[in-house]
Amino acid sequence: MHITLCGTGSALPQRRLTSFEIDDRLGRPAGWLEGACGVRSRYEAGPGEDQMTLAAGAARQALSAAGISAADLSLVIGASAVPYQPLPATAPLLAGQLGVAEGQVAAFDVNSSCLSFVTGFEVAARMLGAGQYGLVFSSELASRALPWAEAPEVAGLFGDGAGAAVLRGGGSGRLAAALLRSYPSGWEGCSIGSGGTRYDYHHEGEDFARNAVFRMDGRELFRLTVRHFASFVKDLLDLAGWRGGPDLVIPHQASPGGLAHMIRLTGFAPERVVDVAADYGNQIAASIPLVLDLARREGRVSPGTKVLILGTSAGVSFGGLALEI
Repeated sequence: MHITLCGTGSALPQRRLTSFEIDDRLGRPAGWLEGACGVRSRYEAGPGEDQMTLAAGAARQALSAAGISAADLSLVIGASAVPYQPLPATAPLLAGQLGVAEGQVAAFDVNSSCLSFVTGFEVAARMLGAGQYGLVFSSELASRALPWAEAPEVAGLFGDGAGAAVLRGGGSGRLAAALLRSYPSGWEGCSIGSGGTRYDYHHEGEDFARNAVFRMDGRELFRLTVRHFASFVKDLLDLAGWRGGPDLVIPHQASPGGLAHMIRLTGFAPERVVDVAADYGNQIAASIPLVLDLARREGRVSPGTKVLILGTSAGVSFGGLALEI
């Protein structure tokens, strides 16, 4: 289907937090955390910064890059793994903050964990008519629910940030293929148990508090990835008809080790893969649009470029987009 990527944007908190600073905070030897998780630095929201300020910053950048205003939008999709609050959706709140008129847009959220931007992009591509503009954004505050006490090597993987993209229906760009596959056997592999109906805050307060942090079973995720990811990527490329492969690969920045493993599994040339995990950490759903924006600013995403967006998510799911810019 024809869809044009008109602009991208990203936003980061002011504070860059190094692993050496965290080593000192945890009373660990210098270099311990980077050695354990591979991340040198990440960004952490501070006073006056929250999920919505980051989302608005990324969205305004994307609108500016596209050369349009919020008044031109027909669609706003929120694509964060963890929303601003459980109810209502985050997208209408951002639409209002951007100055969208009452009744102007359809605004709603989608959630497929770390792949939420991928899902939101596909939904937007299917909904936008020729000449209509849509905004897809992901904004994450991973720092709100990290297991520093019980698993600092997991907590150290994550950072805060936001990314956004403006799309226009029609034009010369094309979504050559989109694919999402889920493997429910890994459902418990990555989770934040609280925040929904699983634990009743009013009657199970201790359970609610205990499960209000992120937990991950890396072994289960590794098992499913080894077994299925390479064939998933092959099927996505076959759907796209890209016999020569992509010009650029933008993966979810799960971890430095995870990206190295992905490159080995898929056989992509490392120079074609955008890898910034060591400097930004895993920004959950925001990592893909943020990296897309970084690549565009560096001149690596331009008309005619074949961009393969790939990722894994809690669930467990694999997802990807084959974009012809």
